[in-house]
Amino acid sequence: MAAKIILLPGDGIGPEIIAPALELLAAVGTSFDYEEHAFGGAAIDAHGTALSDETLAACKAADAVLLAAVGGPRWDTTDPSKPRPEQGLLGLRKGLGLYANLRPVRPLPALYDASPLKREVIEGTDLLVVRELTGGIYFGEKTRSADAASDLCAYSREEITRIARVAFRAARRKVTSVDKANVIETSRLWREVVRELHAAEFASVELEHVLVDNAAMRLVSNPASFDVIVTENMFGDILSDEAATLTGSIGLLPSASLGDPGQPGVFEPVHGSAPDIAGTGTANPIAMFLSAAMMLRHALGLDGEAAAIESAVDRALAAGLRTRDLGGSTSTREATQAVLSNL
Repeated sequence: MAAKIILLPGDGIGPEIIAPALELLAAVGTSFDYEEHAFGGAAIDAHGTALSDETLAACKAADAVLLAAVGGPRWDTTDPSKPRPEQGLLGLRKGLGLYANLRPVRPLPALYDASPLKREVIEGTDLLVVRELTGGIYFGEKTRSADAASDLCAYSREEITRIARVAFRAARRKVTSVDKANVIETSRLWREVVRELHAAEFASVELEHVLVDNAAMRLVSNPASFDVIVTENMFGDILSDEAATLTGSIGLLPSASLGDPGQPGVFEPVHGSAPDIAGTGTANPIAMFLSAAMMLRHALGLDGEAAAIESAVDRALAAGLRTRDLGGSTSTREATQAVLSNL
């Protein structure tokens, strides 16, 4: 029986990059049962909510979820009573119990000169940001009046332990735990729990504790010093986007959001919906391709097929593939053909 994959094209360039990804998945020899649902702004237009109950139920029953992009100016609002596309993402993560967000960052030699940092700074960088995804300030109790607002940041020992365990298991040599323990009480608990888990289960892995502001500086001054970075939700959101710039374009980076074993994960590019280029045929599909590869590896155990996609992307870029965000003029269609020809 074929694995069931839920497709969430979403908004903006989402539909334009998810279709080529399915083409690539077929070319690498996979055959899945796909089911498409409206999500984000498209779901607000269709159902009045960014994530319908039907879509969430379908995702829960699937083997994996492949998501493209959500959001756009037409749905922007500061009115707390109105739905926003991003609420779909938060609801999906919470509904599926996806507490671990994995964002690999590996600048390719062919694109070293596309990075805003000097070649000698980024050379050899190969890091993974492990972001806690369902706790912290994004999910804490919120209050709002005409003149004041608050967002509660809360973490339990269990939440910290499970995300730290993901990071230690992924590490090759070192885990950098990022917090703000000099100021924030949740960070003090974070540091204490990570230290205890390290001593009890992962003493062979090097552990360092770094304050978030220092981590932000090191990401642009010495990114190769990192192996695995683990941090809480908001810090991880900010640092992973900062790390994304090392590659030269956010259009290159995939991500995986995972929960407990047996739960379906969500695989998506880290970039947004880019409404300014939607419909122009110029969107970079590479992050979508690499997200599909992460789905093959983490959700379906198809390591060989995942590696085939990743190496085809590397070879296409080495041969000169350059979409607009990389300073070139390669179209979405041409980029897809270039990767297909290198499989």
